[in-house]
Amino acid sequence: MQKRVLLLGATGTAGQGAARALLAQDYDLTCVLRDSCKANILPEGAKHIIASITDFEGDQKRVFKHEYFDVVVSCLASRTGAPKDAWAIDHAAQLNALSLAKSVGAKHFVLLSAICVQRPKLAFQHAKLAFEEALISSGLTYSIVRPTAFFKSLSGQIERVRNGKGFLVFGDGTLTSCTPLSDDDLGRFLANCIADETKHNQILPIGGPGPAITPIAQGEELARLLGKPVKIKHVPVALLDVIYWVLRIGGLLSKKLAENAELAQIGRYYATESMLVWNAESGAYDRALTPSTGTETLFDHYAQLIKENRAVERGDHSIF
Repeated sequence: MQKRVLLLGATGTAGQGAARALLAQDYDLTCVLRDSCKANILPEGAKHIIASITDFEGDQKRVFKHEYFDVVVSCLASRTGAPKDAWAIDHAAQLNALSLAKSVGAKHFVLLSAICVQRPKLAFQHAKLAFEEALISSGLTYSIVRPTAFFKSLSGQIERVRNGKGFLVFGDGTLTSCTPLSDDDLGRFLANCIADETKHNQILPIGGPGPAITPIAQGEELARLLGKPVKIKHVPVALLDVIYWVLRIGGLLSKKLAENAELAQIGRYYATESMLVWNAESGAYDRALTPSTGTETLFDHYAQLIKENRAVERGDHSIF
């Protein structure tokens, strides 16, 4: 019998990848949308329900009263990662999703989390971990997927370089590395969690194929793909510290500056921490311990964007 899957966060890029993969694997897919104008984003074959997951006590009783689903897949994530946003979405809204899963009879909850929670320093990381703990103790079968960097977050500088600007790196450009993951490869991994029992009741860090890539390597590859020299501009990490403290002091007088200080702290984290599995024994990030999935590489993605002369809208998570 075809399993019914309820997908949350279906209109984000990761959610869209999950929706495509779930349909390709012949699941009966329904997506929760805040408004019907987003329905055109969904792939053909996906159904939708209009409801609010952030304020949905009435919707849970009214909209979902007679609904049944076997699995809930949540790709919900806060837009900015700032504390208020993080605790509202990465924790409170996810708790609503967990309550919804139980009310519609779901036995399995697949969660899109993030690999950076393994060394938490920021509000959104603590919010995600708090929900992970709630899910693990919920009694439902769980699959917690912690992906590395997405192609989207590493593609914003293509437009800079096209326009003759330098490629920005922090420090010497080798402070961090990651194994980037495409939306479709991630989506397939999330969908595979349903039928693959080895992925049940597991925390699953995951990266894309190939070696770990540093920022300097990204700039060098862009130069090769564009067929022109690319000037690498080195940004001192200390500059991020100065920006943070200026904003934090200003935040004593301005709520907006206080929020910007939090965003600066997030930027510093990503500028100095690799998106790989942390090896506690060696005290370092470890590519060998970071599982790989899929076939799509970041540099293939770069080549396609350049060929099509496309830019990438990265939204609130961009550093540059």
